[in-house]
Amino acid sequence: MREADNIRATEQLGVNWLGFIFWPNSSRYVATLPAYLPSAAKRVGVFVDASIEDVINKASDYQLDIIQLHGHESREYASEIRNRGLTVMKAISISNRDDIATSKVYEGIANYFLFDTKCKTVGGSGEHFDWSVLNAYDGSTPFLLSGGIGPDDVERVRNFCHPECIGIDLNSRFEISPALKDINKLKQFIQQL
Repeated sequence: MREADNIRATEQLGVNWLGFIFWPNSSRYVATLPAYLPSAAKRVGVFVDASIEDVINKASDYQLDIIQLHGHESREYASEIRNRGLTVMKAISISNRDDIATSKVYEGIANYFLFDTKCKTVGGSGEHFDWSVLNAYDGSTPFLLSGGIGPDDVERVRNFCHPECIGIDLNSRFEISPALKDINKLKQFIQQL
């Protein structure tokens, strides 16, 4: 998110975390500090294979609560971020049960996982994956469910159950344009859920 009024309106819906994408190749890239940053919701900075120095600087400038690693960051890289006193969420791209094994590399380092749809782009495809493959996840790290969740997925989300699932990620299918959330769609979805 990057527009002050949209950030404020989204936060007022009672969401817990708001994301800020710091990958320059993204249409949602946050190039400058917004005039308003959330005070009630936690701030999540999304990075793709960024330098550790860049992550640390953005974490300080934006007072980030969580660092989401959405690239090919190694366990050692994630460990270094965590050793700097930051909370780490590692995105894991999923298309089948075998992809779940990738998460084991980050057990004990990542505070959270984000299970997202494996695609040719770096997330944000708006595509679903078969959530039933997450039955194979037997780790102890809590995760967020992602991957093309949209306004028509209320029942699908309600019917998903896993003991480590702590939330859902709502992004591209709730946008008017990249980085601009449709407040009415979000509000209706949250109320229905």
